[in-house]
Amino acid sequence: MENSKKYLLLLTLLVSVFSIYNFTIYTSKSDYGTIHLSKKAINGENIWLKNNCNSCHQLYGLGGYLGPDLTNIYSTKGKGEVYIKAFIESGVKAMPKFDLSEKEKDDLVQFLKEADQTGYYPNIDANIKPNGWVSIKYKNQNYENK
Repeated sequence: MENSKKYLLLLTLLVSVFSIYNFTIYTSKSDYGTIHLSKKAINGENIWLKNNCNSCHQLYGLGGYLGPDLTNIYSTKGKGEVYIKAFIESGVKAMPKFDLSEKEKDDLVQFLKEADQTGYYPNIDANIKPNGWVSIKYKNQNYENK
């Protein structure tokens, strides 16, 4: 009976330490840079989320794998605003055609433009710091993690 109390105490201690650690890591804002999205880009992000674009596409490698990563689509040579609007309007291969208004398309393009300005993907200049955080190269100093 005494062994079971020791195991219960050890389990309680481990769960407590794990909970405190996770609370500290996931609620700390000191290691995140300040990212400012314009009102138009926030509307575009809401359109991105509402239409579940991340189920097929990625930003910074996170999301679905059916479509391409769109992190730097705005600044890619030969692409940009006109290209983005064209594939939103007509769909490409497996991508469905979305019935978005011009304002919604403009907002979505603005979201992708501002996401593009935050950095590069893949970021080959990333360094892992001894504390586990990753230092990456930013495109725009307004987004730099300070």
